[in-house]
Amino acid sequence: MKNVLSIIMAASFLASGASAALAQTKGDWVLGNYKGAGYWFPGVIEKIGGGSVTIRYDDGDRETVASSAVRPYDWMIGMKVECNYKGAGDWYPGKITALAGEKIGIAYDDGDKESTRTGRCRTQ
Repeated sequence: MKNVLSIIMAASFLASGASAALAQTKGDWVLGNYKGAGYWFPGVIEKIGGGSVTIRYDDGDRETVASSAVRPYDWMIGMKVECNYKGAGDWYPGKITALAGEKIGIAYDDGDKESTRTGRCRTQ
């Protein structure tokens, strides 16, 4: 009965449109809204406790946020992202063409292509 209740609660949570990660454990790859700026960056949960999680972002930054401010990592081929082209500091829109761990292939909207790291990319 306990498992049925958990499934019903999870289904209700998903139906409500909530986007926080359901299962958060140390080592989960997630998306965090770094400094609440409205962009979602990939990272790994380092620590959990007291309703918050500490994320080590793929670019090396760390941040502790409320558990509700974390989304499951859902990037896939064909998804729109913005990436920091060649690490120059500006963000450009494109689509994911390849994924292999923290390596990501991007086809930018302007026709350029790049193989980079997930730590140089973000979503809205």
